[in-house]
Amino acid sequence: MTEPSIFTRILNGEIPGEIVAETERVFAIRDINPQAPLHVLVIPKTEQYRDVTELAAGDPALLAEVVAMAKQIAVDHANGEYRLIFNNGASAAQSVFHVHAHVLGDIEENKLVGF
Repeated sequence: MTEPSIFTRILNGEIPGEIVAETERVFAIRDINPQAPLHVLVIPKTEQYRDVTELAAGDPALLAEVVAMAKQIAVDHANGEYRLIFNNGASAAQSVFHVHAHVLGDIEENKLVGF
């Protein structure tokens, strides 16, 4: 049996994390190393999918929920404008293999760090 991901551990209250939004199947937390004034991770509660490709193939409705939450966070915190990033694979900077989307907003032109 594998260890729960850091995201599952945050969701379960085992380690600290600021949950900023939550539904039955998806939650969002502030990134601990923000790359923009608004940098939130939107995460399915299930660990079944390692990356966005697996999620899209396995549960397109859940992927739609992730995108809808990202949009709502941007509406609430960044005038509805945002960048949505899925890192897919270790060489593409994915470090946690529990699918998640990065929502970045309030980005100054040419000021986005790390991307």
